[in-house]
Amino acid sequence: MLTPEQAVLASILICIAGAVLTLLISRNKTAAGWLAFAITSVAGALILFAVGKVLLHGPSAPAAFWALPKYGFALRIYVDGLTSVFLLLAVLIAVPASLYSIVYMRHYQGFQHYGVSRYYPYFLLFLAAMFGLLSTTDMMWFFFIFWQMMTLPGFLLIRFEKQKKQNVRAANKFLIMMQIACAATMIGAELLAVAGAALRGSPTLKYDFDTVSANLPLLLSARPGMTALAFALFLVGFGIKMGMWPFGQVWLPDAHPAAPSPVSAMLSGVMIKTGVYGLLRYFLWLVPVRSQSAYPLATWGMVIALLGTITLFSGTMQALKQEQSKRLLAFHSIGQIGYILLGAGTCMALLPIGNPVAVTLAAIAFSGALFHVLNHGLFKGLLFLNAGSMLHATGTQDLNQMGGLIKFMPLTGLTTLVASCSISGVPLFNGFVSKWTIYVAAVQGSGFARYLAVCAVIAILTSALTLASFIKFFGVSFLTRTSAVVSGQVAKNGRLEVGWMMQLPQVALASCCVLLGVAPVIGFRFIQHALDHSRQGFGVALANAVPTTGGVLRGVAEFQGAARFAPLVVAGVLGGTFLIAYGISKLGRAPRRVAVPWLCGYAQEAECHRYVAHNFYGEIKRYFKWLGGAPHPQPGTGTAFLPHQPVAVPQGGTGTPLKDR
Repeated sequence: MLTPEQAVLASILICIAGAVLTLLISRNKTAAGWLAFAITSVAGALILFAVGKVLLHGPSAPAAFWALPKYGFALRIYVDGLTSVFLLLAVLIAVPASLYSIVYMRHYQGFQHYGVSRYYPYFLLFLAAMFGLLSTTDMMWFFFIFWQMMTLPGFLLIRFEKQKKQNVRAANKFLIMMQIACAATMIGAELLAVAGAALRGSPTLKYDFDTVSANLPLLLSARPGMTALAFALFLVGFGIKMGMWPFGQVWLPDAHPAAPSPVSAMLSGVMIKTGVYGLLRYFLWLVPVRSQSAYPLATWGMVIALLGTITLFSGTMQALKQEQSKRLLAFHSIGQIGYILLGAGTCMALLPIGNPVAVTLAAIAFSGALFHVLNHGLFKGLLFLNAGSMLHATGTQDLNQMGGLIKFMPLTGLTTLVASCSISGVPLFNGFVSKWTIYVAAVQGSGFARYLAVCAVIAILTSALTLASFIKFFGVSFLTRTSAVVSGQVAKNGRLEVGWMMQLPQVALASCCVLLGVAPVIGFRFIQHALDHSRQGFGVALANAVPTTGGVLRGVAEFQGAARFAPLVVAGVLGGTFLIAYGISKLGRAPRRVAVPWLCGYAQEAECHRYVAHNFYGEIKRYFKWLGGAPHPQPGTGTAFLPHQPVAVPQGGTGTPLKDR
């Protein structure tokens, strides 16, 4: 029987072998796509086996597959509960993305620069690297190997449409920032490993996580300044990877829109979460229990909570300004990472206090942050697949040129609505539950750390801004009058809705969003099981706390029942309210009529009279201009397989969007 570590290593090797095989048959795009999907599914099955075994039977000892102790070089893999959460997320996004890619990549047919020999091999290497980075215990050499295995294929996937200069620039930014992040993290590991080995005299496997952890008590007492510098470098390195302010704005909004949409889903849904994993693993699991009194965790918690608050506000406010679909989603990735950081920072701020109430609130905050990692992966992966379907249908990312898609893409519209409600924190969708949990911890925890109240208020208000942004995103794409571009594509193709192989991944991810929204106890129990099998460092205190109780029918209760969310009750109240409103509307028996909308005195309906994305929230954009994140200068970004179409404007119209006054 395979151990979890053997299963993870096998999945890595299968993905690497699959990269070679897909390269060999890349002349046949469909065959290469199906092979990549099969390989991703097999690797995913092995990962699910490893995750299930850890959660059911507990983790085993770290497995060493190859080592050179003289150089501190070892391929050691370890799968505990925390690793299992992130590995599961990688599979949940990678399998739908690989299936979605089969049809998506066919439409590059006829463009010699865009063969799948530059797509599927890199996709599989990218996935293999994430499996390795999440499970290796080597903080130096194999960390570097897996980081580069993720960075270089990611760079090549972002510049897939390399004929576009903006894509090449985006890929270059990504490459530079990822190498800076790698260097910062490795320097931090070097500081701890070398100093620890010198003080303790343990040169063998000095870069191994367990060795560094064992040396930390001595380092914290003998060299606190150097230890603080190392953790600051970890924060910078992993902060760059996850898109934390101010680093995320440098590379993330350009990289995600440039990549093919399934890769965008992987970048936002999984890759940036490896930065979250590193931050949680190093800050909470690296310090052994016996030296926690010498470790300034509360200070780091305050720093991370404040950075998270700035990140969530700045990313969301900048997203509100965007007029291109994938660029808007990219800025929201920054914003949602801020919520995760706020939850993690709240946990770190409260955990060292020692008060049982504070420890319980810390566990609530951590559960909320980890749950939001899963939720964000699901709804943001879905949103990028939705954006890919919209791009596939219209040939543009420009929201100003979309409109009326709900008539022609009803299933895509429905899944986009689910994802939009999820990210906006609407009750009965998964995003609400994890955000609500973070709010509960921050508000209740403000009695111990007063700044958390301010962070919580900003986070709650920012969630309203997220809703406003997705009213624009969904409204102008699907609900407005049919645009000239959409009408032209309908006249040309007759059908805009994507096929079942692109629909099924969207439906699967949307179903997960709804399931975790109406039965959030599933997610919380999964996280509690994961923590119970991650008893190292501060993970011991988090595992011993039981912050959440409840059931599928009873809902979720947190903080000794003081905060309760019952999805079925909420659904009943909303449903009853709707029925009452519907009944009242029928009592008057008012006749319904259909009429041409009044166009403010204009004689005819023209393209320039449509309400487009540019016209939304003009005053907010004006007052927060200082925050940056101006819309992309190009009027629209097309794609190689469906060139950008000029706007057809009826006689009398100009085709120019109305400017904000």
